[in-house]
Amino acid sequence: MNAMSELRQMRQARQQWRGWVVAAALASAGLGPAASAAAAQAAVPDTMAQRMQACTVCHGKEGRATNAGYFPRIAGKPAGYLYNQLVNFREGRRHNATMSYLVEHLSDEYLREIAGHFAGLDLPYPPPQSTAVAPAQRELGAALVQRGDRQRNIPACVSCHGQHMTGAQPALPGLLGLPRDYLMGQLGAWRTGQRRAAAPDCMATIANRLTPQEVGAVAAWLSAQPIPADARPAPRPSSPLPLDCGSGLQ
Repeated sequence: MNAMSELRQMRQARQQWRGWVVAAALASAGLGPAASAAAAQAAVPDTMAQRMQACTVCHGKEGRATNAGYFPRIAGKPAGYLYNQLVNFREGRRHNATMSYLVEHLSDEYLREIAGHFAGLDLPYPPPQSTAVAPAQRELGAALVQRGDRQRNIPACVSCHGQHMTGAQPALPGLLGLPRDYLMGQLGAWRTGQRRAAAPDCMATIANRLTPQEVGAVAAWLSAQPIPADARPAPRPSSPLPLDCGSGLQ
């Protein structure tokens, strides 16, 4: 997705969000029988699904996204992970103008409600991306995801994100069904300090131990993997994580 397309989607999200705020204000005002026909037609059901329509402008229908572009799937992610990210946007640890705008005045309680809504959606995933990748790059990505690199103290991705890479409760996200550009962008953001998490920030530590070539290889391999039949996050890990992680088990 080019920069102009991304900007248009962000503007649409802001416009829709303003619309929901206006609708909520009208509802709280208690429109009586004398309300105009236009106002009656504009009334919408006050459900979380309706309130979250602004999110779908970028994240796709019901938050399921697609395998193209830059915006990640949020449907079915662990509630703890989604809540942590909403807080990170609100508190400035993650940087996206639209996300920060949408959540800057929302309470912890409401952010948890939003996270629970999307976490509870069990929806089909898009097919994996079909991107030409050199065999050596594919093998490098698979090795890092499945085995890591002990000599450089880089844990395997599966040691935290689950053997099937579908995430783990309560706050470890799945990494399948995400666009390669998004995965590369997030690893790059951790490397440069543009994305942070609660200390100790284990992902920043890992990302800074990867070379740019390895970042590209991991992103390419993950984005090309088929989704398992059961894509739900695994139960809470029974053993400690390989690195201290401030947000992984909140």
